[in-house]
Amino acid sequence: MPRRYRAVLFDIDGTLVDSNDVHARAWVEAFREASFDVPFDRIRALIGMGGDKLVPAATGLAADDPRVESLGARRTELLLERHLGDIHALPGARELVERLRAAGYVIAIATSAKDNELTAILRAGEIDGLFHTKTSSSDAEHSKPAPDIVEAAARRVGVAASECVMIGDTPYDITAARGAGVDIIAVRSGGWRDGDLAGALAIYDGPADLLAHLDDSPLALT
Repeated sequence: MPRRYRAVLFDIDGTLVDSNDVHARAWVEAFREASFDVPFDRIRALIGMGGDKLVPAATGLAADDPRVESLGARRTELLLERHLGDIHALPGARELVERLRAAGYVIAIATSAKDNELTAILRAGEIDGLFHTKTSSSDAEHSKPAPDIVEAAARRVGVAASECVMIGDTPYDITAARGAGVDIIAVRSGGWRDGDLAGALAIYDGPADLLAHLDDSPLALT
């Protein structure tokens, strides 16, 4: 039986690295510095959106308010200065990517993170160097849950959307993938419940669980 897909597009935060709580803490600090009292739980529910969407959703600022960009930049500074040591690869993350790559899949990143942030997170998780190509916020006009980043990743790998599958951990990944015409497999490792991940082809606990069930998954190698 021919393989269903040719390329796998990975989200990073919450999908391959355990970083969603870390991002939320950095946002809390950035908002507090700017006199916005936004609770951790409120921010945590928005992790997975691009910062340009998260800030207005969390604070009520207009999308074109210059503070949106400055808050996002400060959050990135805080993440890189204070929190990188708290970021680690999820169990099975490296092994999953290596196995899919060895099996001939084109492997790409599709994330709303900025380039410098992405590079630092991949290094912190010790999963840099595993991907054929990467797309980040600099490659798309609109961040997740808009489909732009997923579309950009598909273009970059040179594979039709129908032959790509994304792996992600948030409802925003699912909305972005489906908007791009790309199937998606979800993982619970980002902290979302199955009901929040409706629309995924299948749901696994995390990278290790998907790896353990790879032969029965939509990514079956034969």
